[in-house]
Amino acid sequence: MIDAQDLTKIYGGKAAVDHLSFTVEPGRVTGFLGPNGAGKSTTMRLILGLDRPQSGFALINGRRYRDLKDPLHTVGALLEAKSVHPGRSARNHLLFLLRAEWTKIRSVRSTVWTLVIFVVVCIGFTALIAWLTESNWFGPRAAARDASVLSDPVGFILGTGIGLGQLAIAVLGVLVITSEYSTGVIRASLLAVPRRLPVLAAKAVVFAALLLVVTEIVAFCSFFVGSAILHAHVPVELGDPGVTRAVIGAGLYLTVLGLLALAIGTMIRHTAGSISTIIGVVFVLPILTGLLPSSWGAHINAYLPEQAGTLITHTHETADDLLSPWQGFAVLCIWTVLALAVAAYLLERRDA
Repeated sequence: MIDAQDLTKIYGGKAAVDHLSFTVEPGRVTGFLGPNGAGKSTTMRLILGLDRPQSGFALINGRRYRDLKDPLHTVGALLEAKSVHPGRSARNHLLFLLRAEWTKIRSVRSTVWTLVIFVVVCIGFTALIAWLTESNWFGPRAAARDASVLSDPVGFILGTGIGLGQLAIAVLGVLVITSEYSTGVIRASLLAVPRRLPVLAAKAVVFAALLLVVTEIVAFCSFFVGSAILHAHVPVELGDPGVTRAVIGAGLYLTVLGLLALAIGTMIRHTAGSISTIIGVVFVLPILTGLLPSSWGAHINAYLPEQAGTLITHTHETADDLLSPWQGFAVLCIWTVLALAVAAYLLERRDA
């Protein structure tokens, strides 16, 4: 709390501050407004003990500034724009934003637990499905399944793990932003950095970098585990045509999907609503479009984010694919860029 009573400061016979009294309550943002020369800076200098008043006093938490035990860790002040550290260049400012976003993301327990669940689900289910397939390779009604495995071994190895793991990535993308709204941290972030677009951009960059590292490691681990189990029946290696691109593509797909979830979370700002929306986009929409008559459903389905994006995890095109793997990934990127653009617009326009 800041308590000022009867502050008066006179310069050269002119009163810059004239018997001013006010109280700033803790936990509240208080604006100090007035035209040039009204005494705003002088008042703050009096509070900080940089000038001595002719009368009155100013207390911070019941003490004068000079009597505080640790004043620099109690009060933060910037009286003039020229007082900004000269080393704070645009580059340093961006680095500050990135470090701040990294600190927020890694310090939230939901981030760690969601990523742990993602790793366990992806690698665990990949190993389980591969082991069950290998154990029942010559079982009844196995011919059609085995033919599917042989036609696209990477898609089969990664399919179940990535298909379930993408749910954890989508939820994490939502929580990265909606948790700040639910806890009120977003207000502190936007007070520290009033320009909102750099905040969103820094959050997206840090989140994308984290996802890219984790998802690529998981994709390669899943591939090595699955291919090792199925090696006796389906010999597949990274050097085979399209295999490396498909494995790397799995990480790319999950990273961009996480950014799409981040954009939806920024737009809706409510955890349950955002998670429901991203689940609907990923899991429900493909089912609904599959019910459309004629070729309408196939064409609409091919350009949905999940259906188009997962094409990059396939080793080669099939006769039913309307898009190539890279074209499908480009469609997913376009969806994500559009969603981020809408999210940025709403972030600028709405109150935090």
